[in-house]
Amino acid sequence: MIKQNLKRFTVSKSVWILFFSAALGSFTKVYSQADTSKKVLLAAANTKDISGFITLDANVVFPEVLTGNEDETLEYIEKFATNRRAYLIRTFTRSKQYFPKVSTVLTKHNLPHELKVLLALESAFNGNAVSKAGAVGYWQIMDEVAREYGMKYVPRQRSGSKSKKTVAKKGATKTSPARDDRKNFNKSTYAAARYLKDRSKNLDNNLLLMVASYNCGVGNVWEAMKKTGKVEPDFWDIKKFLPAETQAYVMNFITLNVIFHNYKKFESNTLLFTPAKIKVDNTEGDTVEETASSIYN
Repeated sequence: MIKQNLKRFTVSKSVWILFFSAALGSFTKVYSQADTSKKVLLAAANTKDISGFITLDANVVFPEVLTGNEDETLEYIEKFATNRRAYLIRTFTRSKQYFPKVSTVLTKHNLPHELKVLLALESAFNGNAVSKAGAVGYWQIMDEVAREYGMKYVPRQRSGSKSKKTVAKKGATKTSPARDDRKNFNKSTYAAARYLKDRSKNLDNNLLLMVASYNCGVGNVWEAMKKTGKVEPDFWDIKKFLPAETQAYVMNFITLNVIFHNYKKFESNTLLFTPAKIKVDNTEGDTVEETASSIYN
């Protein structure tokens, strides 16, 4: 009886040992897995370079009068903004002295304020600028236009013509140099506004056609309009029929207006013309919205 009980105890003891060993093994395996997972989590949490990507929407805004054909100009504007950045910053800085005055004159003539950038395109704010074609002053006005709008001007000296030399006699009164209103900012600005107002009447108030006419003349714009075969063509219809210089002139007009309209974003390098996928190092645990906001602002 004792031997039988002892045998039972031995068997029970063995069973308990096996059970305990199995349980201990399972616990060790579970703990080991938990410990490994914990190490992975800790390692991830302590990684300093937690990087990711976010997509930012395009944030460029066109002036209202220039909306409708953004796809035609976005690539051109983006390239210009990249390649001519110094020029754009310099021009914007100088424009602060002139654009408010030009806008006042344009308002008096019921013309779009966007036309003010023509001053930068024409002479870069230089009243003494003279083109190869003979255009003079702030707004690069030709002799015939100056005459048409009642401006005092010094006629262009034709090549080959001899200028008379004036010999000043002793005691004679010196005559003051001839005045050219095209070099006078206020007078030339009013003349340019009157010219543009007349072009708005000729071209049904179409802004880009007016800009094109300022560069190549209204006659050339009318001729290009006829070639399209359309009743009311716009700039994009006649573009291919215009001189290459005029095509670029109008595109630059649009570009300056768009960049200046978005200047704060342009200056801070946050101006986006198309959606952009940007890699960010989110080490501070910001949300995507917070990260995007910090980039935009």
